Amino acid sequence: MAVRVLLVEDDAGVAGALAESLHTRGHPVTSVARGADALHHHRDADLVLLDLGLPDLDGLDVLRKIRAVSPVPVIVLTARGDERSVVRGLRLGADDYLTKPVRLAELLARMDAVVRRAVARTAPAGDVVRVEDVEIDLGARRVLVAGHDIALTTKEFEILAVLAARPGTAVSRQQLMDEVWGDAYLAVSRSLDVHLTGLRAKLDRPGLLTTIRGFGYRLGRD
Repeated sequence: MAVRVLLVEDDAGVAGALAESLHTRGHPVTSVARGADALHHHRDADLVLLDLGLPDLDGLDVLRKIRAVSPVPVIVLTARGDERSVVRGLRLGADDYLTKPVRLAELLARMDAVVRRAVARTAPAGDVVRVEDVEIDLGARRVLVAGHDIALTTKEFEILAVLAARPGTAVSRQQLMDEVWGDAYLAVSRSLDVHLTGLRAKLDRPGLLTTIRGFGYRLGRD
């Protein structure tokens, strides 16, 4: 499946080589070098590949602004491999985070997984799960806690949706990563932990999302 890619990269050499490789594999690529241009063009893309070291805006600020208005899949592609940057990127809503230099085969596989999950983000209207005072509307992708809207990132909602589809049932880490990232092999275990920490903090219901040591997680108390 051809994927319209917005490549946000200020290094002309890197951008040219990557764009050529993606074009060769059937993916149309629009390249921009500035964060401001990314904010103008992301609506025309099926996927954004986002560098963080941009000349006008920090890439994480670009990610935050895109995520505030659009669910378009974003893969951060950057030289910043420190844990703080990875965690910030994931918490701000990145669908994946790759550190340069990246192997093309891995990038293509991760692009496929991210886009596949984006296409599959559908649920029947009216499919609402209630656990105590938490209400999860799978169709509207909306979560209420004690009647108040809770803003979740795309990944936080998808993790919660997988658990909500089986309330009271233990779900393994591998199954969560399979369903949320499309492939447990491609998913980064640390990513799951980061998103679960954010999800628990936003729900603010201690004990409602339980860790089953050595296995996985359960939504709902014993």
